[in-house]
Amino acid sequence: MAFWRRIWGREEESALAACTALDIGTEFAKALVFEIDESGVGTVRGVGRKRQGLAHMQSGTVTDINAVVDNCSVALQEAEEMAGFRPTQVVIGIAGELVKGFTTTHSQERKRADTAITDTELQKLIDGVQREALREAERAITWETGLAQVDVRLVHAAVTGAQIDGYPVTNPVGFMGRNVKISVFNAFAPLVHLGALQSVAEQLELELLEIVAEPYAVARVLASEQVRQSGALFIDIGGGTTDVALVRHGGIEGTRMFALGGRAFTKSIADRLDLPFPRAEEMKLDYARGVPAERRADLARIVADDVAIWAAGVELVLEELAEGDLLPGRVYLCGGGSHLPEIESTLGSEEFWKRLPFSRPPEILVMAPGQVERIKDGTDLLVDQQDVTPMGLAYQAIELQTNEDPLDAALRRVLRAMKI
Repeated sequence: MAFWRRIWGREEESALAACTALDIGTEFAKALVFEIDESGVGTVRGVGRKRQGLAHMQSGTVTDINAVVDNCSVALQEAEEMAGFRPTQVVIGIAGELVKGFTTTHSQERKRADTAITDTELQKLIDGVQREALREAERAITWETGLAQVDVRLVHAAVTGAQIDGYPVTNPVGFMGRNVKISVFNAFAPLVHLGALQSVAEQLELELLEIVAEPYAVARVLASEQVRQSGALFIDIGGGTTDVALVRHGGIEGTRMFALGGRAFTKSIADRLDLPFPRAEEMKLDYARGVPAERRADLARIVADDVAIWAAGVELVLEELAEGDLLPGRVYLCGGGSHLPEIESTLGSEEFWKRLPFSRPPEILVMAPGQVERIKDGTDLLVDQQDVTPMGLAYQAIELQTNEDPLDAALRRVLRAMKI
């Protein structure tokens, strides 16, 4: 759902003609400038990126706003000069361990099954879902931070399903029935994280259309029938975090992030081989590309050790997301960290998948920019899996243009009333 635009009641504005997607990662700030045509297809016209300093970001979250603004400004200028124009609106991704995404399902037994469901009744049901979701997010973030109280804010929300007496419907209003079930995906984050990204947008003099949890954005870009029917796992390995999303039963059930990504692998190489961080990064990238690398045997051993630790983190996340049910048989990888060959081989190993509720060995697939729905690359510069995440953010801008269905409209009204 187009949270920022629709919450503030700007549905009547004309459709976007151009926009910027900003992926503020731990390792790089990446900017895509793209046009949107009347059919709802985006074409990337400009690409820019700037490496972040080691003290600018930590585990996917901003630690130095001014430095991050400077880095984003460089990336934006590069993309805008390539495109030949400057959009005034931006979609920004958010990551970090304290960003919580999950689907909440609320069921209600109606006293009078022979009366039609009204708009007021639907809004009351959604209100119950959202208040339950907010309480769950506050409990989780408070427990993880150890603080007595954390100011938690909604990042975005979307209705993922509705049923009446077990039958799926797209709009419950007007139907009769005894049992009504509504499922809503919500992503929450501490106010300090959202506030930092808002400050970045303001200092860049861009209108913030939406902040979206990055694993949600990645999980939305594939619209294949197989993903909708059989589900999938999406694992985005960035510089500071690994983001995981579970798609099951036709919708996104949950997202999780943990603070272990490509920068940790580089730091381990630097420490164990007594190298400067930039040199260790170069050697890691050469190793991942399969080109001749200095001390390759040592690199292979260090990377294997670190990937084993990383895989243990993925295992814990998947156990939490599975909630005792079977996991889908397809795993899609993206992000710069997924270039390491040990990532794919470890996830596909029997030692890994046998400990988790897979019914068979999972199929491990590396995502490519060409698979992203409704986004075309007019620059020929988006070439591998590390470009999928910013393209996923661009896809979210396209989502802003879609017609709002009755369930989303009801959700929007509830969120306005709750002001979360």
